[in-house]
Amino acid sequence: MNLFQKLSNCKIYLYNKEDLSQKKVNKYLIALYVVLISSLFSFSGYTVGRLKKLGNLSHLEKELLVVDLQRDDFTEEKLADLLKKLKIQYPEIVLAQARLETGGYKSRIFRENHNLFGMKEAVRRINTAQGTQYNHAYYEHWRESVYDYAFYQCRYMGQVRSREEYFNLLSQSYAEDPMYVSKLKNEIQKRNLSKYF
Repeated sequence: MNLFQKLSNCKIYLYNKEDLSQKKVNKYLIALYVVLISSLFSFSGYTVGRLKKLGNLSHLEKELLVVDLQRDDFTEEKLADLLKKLKIQYPEIVLAQARLETGGYKSRIFRENHNLFGMKEAVRRINTAQGTQYNHAYYEHWRESVYDYAFYQCRYMGQVRSREEYFNLLSQSYAEDPMYVSKLKNEIQKRNLSKYF
């Protein structure tokens, strides 16, 4: 299989760790660049190659994310790894949210919308949703749901300084269930979700 055939199943993003922004990259234009520096990349599954000292990008650490949609099936371990890579705050809480919101990764919203967090399509912040389906945001891939959650944190976490403040934020603005925080804490303890982090 040649490079262009492999890329037909991929999406490519330029991701900036400093402000959690991402920009979709034209995969066929980048393919020419990739051919020239192929030693930086491996196209089996999910790969990350560092792009440093490239013209005006030298002052920022950026990563090129290549997501092979056919080979990148969801696992909780991959979710935990992505939460770490994106430097998501309080990742064990976020992992508990994913488990709770998806009913153990079995809900229709997760299976069909690739939505790990029961999120609605954002109106007043940057997001990665493709639209709304079943009254929830839908994404082309589960990783896009995680990127969207990272944008949510960037927008609303500026004043949060502790786990308890984060739980308070979630109870006030994220979920309608008055027992939501208790359920999250129970999930973290019962499943020992801190082990991933």
